Amino acid sequence: MSTSKPSPSPLSDTSGAAQHTIAAHGRVTRTRVAVLQCLLASHQPLSHDQIVANLAAGGAHHDRVTVYRALDWLVEQGIAVRVPGKERAAKFEAVRHDGHRHAHFHCDACGRVLCLESIEPAIAVALPAGYRLDQAELVLHGACPACNAAQADG
Repeated sequence: MSTSKPSPSPLSDTSGAAQHTIAAHGRVTRTRVAVLQCLLASHQPLSHDQIVANLAAGGAHHDRVTVYRALDWLVEQGIAVRVPGKERAAKFEAVRHDGHRHAHFHCDACGRVLCLESIEPAIAVALPAGYRLDQAELVLHGACPACNAAQADG
């Protein structure tokens, strides 16, 4: 869940939108555009390894360190968010600037991350006077149905 810096235009799955969004925040690079396109195409948060594999499957080689730097830059610019995972293994997803915010459920057994849609109204954040909320992250930890069933059987 994030209320990061607004983008000048809504993000979509097109290369033009990815390039325009990145250009509004800084220098357009091949890796930044490719990583953002990968995040936009996914319906779930992706790990660094998953992003590198998706880029390679698309026929483009991107250095692993450069992908890390691109992810860090996208997060710093508010274009992507880092979803904390088990043992500091983060996943990433594109920020969609349509007012949509959501939390995540992380299965501690298999590592699967599930987006929990529209829970913001259920979470009322009451800050003391004078405070401003810029970003909020909510990750719930537990077991997915498959892992829960496996643990019950075992």
